[in-house]
Amino acid sequence: MKKFSTLIVTLAVLGGLVAGSCANAADFSVAVIDVPAVVNASAQVQALKKDQQAKAKEIVQFIEKARKDVASISDAKKKQAAEEKYNKELQAKKEKMDKDYAAKLKAIDESISAQISAKAKADGYNVVLSKGIVLYGGTDITAEVSKIIK
Repeated sequence: MKKFSTLIVTLAVLGGLVAGSCANAADFSVAVIDVPAVVNASAQVQALKKDQQAKAKEIVQFIEKARKDVASISDAKKKQAAEEKYNKELQAKKEKMDKDYAAKLKAIDESISAQISAKAKADGYNVVLSKGIVLYGGTDITAEVSKIIK
């Protein structure tokens, strides 16, 4: 889920820009969030994981069927043609699965980012940083965002 690290970097950069524009430090507030915890709490992410597991199972079944079909062919040329056909089908299935996964993951990432942003704006935070990079301070909004994401 490297896409979520992009979220963290983006938030940190935006936070730096906002921090530079704040005239009064007393008006500046920082929130922290445990992004992996929010991601793991997301019903969308859980559904995507189940969907990927089901698709992986389908591919395993396809491979098993293809192996049986190829093994049952005795003619070398027909066997090679069948192998090529199944390899092309497998590659197409894998590419489609990867493309669908990437699109769904991007949508989930955008949704979670939007929820974090909305929560931060609603509560008046100037910056939201990843909990892992903050040694001290900041208001933890992980639980609130996790409730919203579910």
